[in-house]
Amino acid sequence: MPQHPACFILSSLLSLSLTTIAVAEDWVIDTQQQWTDAANYQTHLEFKDGTAVPTDSKATFVSEVKRFDKQHKAKSLVVQQSPLWQNWDPVANLGPVNLQDAPVFLPIGPDNYWVFGRYGGVKKKQGFQPEPAQLDGFDVKLQTTPWKHQFDAPGGLNKGLGGYHAWQSRDMVNWVHHGPVTEAFSRWVTSAEYKDGKVYIYYDYPNDQDPHVYIDEDLTDGKPGKDMGLAVKDPSHGSDAGFIRDKQGRFHVILEDWSPINASKRSWDSPLAAHAVSEDGVTDWKFLAPPVDNRTKDTGKIAEYKHPHWLQHPDWNTNIGKYHVHEPEQEAYGDWAPICVGSQYYLFGDYDPAGGGHMSVAWFTSPSIDGPFAWCDKIGEGHPDPDIGFAEGRFYLFTQQKTDFTSPGPWVEQVEARVGVDTDNDGKLDTWTDWQEVKETYDYTPGLSKHVKKTPAQLDLTSLPAGYGFGFELKLKDTTANKSKPMIDKVTLTFE
Repeated sequence: MPQHPACFILSSLLSLSLTTIAVAEDWVIDTQQQWTDAANYQTHLEFKDGTAVPTDSKATFVSEVKRFDKQHKAKSLVVQQSPLWQNWDPVANLGPVNLQDAPVFLPIGPDNYWVFGRYGGVKKKQGFQPEPAQLDGFDVKLQTTPWKHQFDAPGGLNKGLGGYHAWQSRDMVNWVHHGPVTEAFSRWVTSAEYKDGKVYIYYDYPNDQDPHVYIDEDLTDGKPGKDMGLAVKDPSHGSDAGFIRDKQGRFHVILEDWSPINASKRSWDSPLAAHAVSEDGVTDWKFLAPPVDNRTKDTGKIAEYKHPHWLQHPDWNTNIGKYHVHEPEQEAYGDWAPICVGSQYYLFGDYDPAGGGHMSVAWFTSPSIDGPFAWCDKIGEGHPDPDIGFAEGRFYLFTQQKTDFTSPGPWVEQVEARVGVDTDNDGKLDTWTDWQEVKETYDYTPGLSKHVKKTPAQLDLTSLPAGYGFGFELKLKDTTANKSKPMIDKVTLTFE
């Protein structure tokens, strides 16, 4: 049957409209050369190591026009900042005032935040008598304590066992003490993780040796969970391990490896970290490549040091450790604490600089848990033994010093963007979006306590008409009081 003329015309017009707007590859600006090629002009902005870095509190970037032979339809403009994460602000001690020793922070999910540490350090007021108390989010009997924003639950009234205790918060302000979670022999707690309703509390036994683990199904009962004993048989001396599960649910551990350094003279830290992975967090650990390796030259000499705690282990018959002498003097890191933001992994830890100087918190980053991890920066002063987590929309960096730190996240304020399109193919952008602020946002990842979900900073362009050319502009403004500034690592203009 012959096709009706009207149907033929409609079909032809539809075919023409479908072929007029072609598919385009995303416009990606990531490398040093791509930034240079894409720039029309910029103010107070330099391109350094593939990143657009402001040189003043305000900076601008105007792109060239990306031209096409056929019409295209833009989808989004995605802006990524440098992963350095310098956006930190000092605060007074986080957590309860009687939290002692190296803090271990475990945010299990919304309104369910835990911190572990030794109990003590402040004296109770003479004559203080506890009274019944109520606190939003807690359905157990609570008592007041001599300290503001602190309460005792029934488990918190149990006698201490010489190890770590547990405190819980719903808001990062008020803390409820639930009592002991480890014993005297297991007092060297280094890290904690969560899986399927169970908390894995890792401790060194003896200090700075193989990680052992409790599995605790009830942190509120005022007694330790099941002691599983040895977890990671570490072939090196040194531990102070940090644990994190990956996106597949496997357990990873990052440990200190003292084989290249006299750790006793370097704050019990090392230029070398070790990495192992296990399916269940208790058995069958497989060691992988070092995530951090800042060793200098091995001289071939072997030397010794003494450790003050190893002979406390009933099965440990020596307090002597041997190491390979390296020259020149090395940087030293340790007490590792991992976290993942989006797909970017971070390792926070001690930093004892070569050549002397104050200790501080340092952190490294990698797009993969397998590393290698690159140096980011340092902050603070003193021997930190840090831990890090996400709660109440912010990141909290606990230390054992008087000053702790908080951050809104790796994203640094303020970035505004707009995108223009050339609709008539004259090489000029004639239709623009409004200026809009773009920023990353963060949220919990259900089931993965140390993974923080990241929503990218992006501008929706679906309202723009199709066109033959596209360009964008950025306005950067440093609104922070800290050393961070909005450094743009990558910009991607995507098309439908």
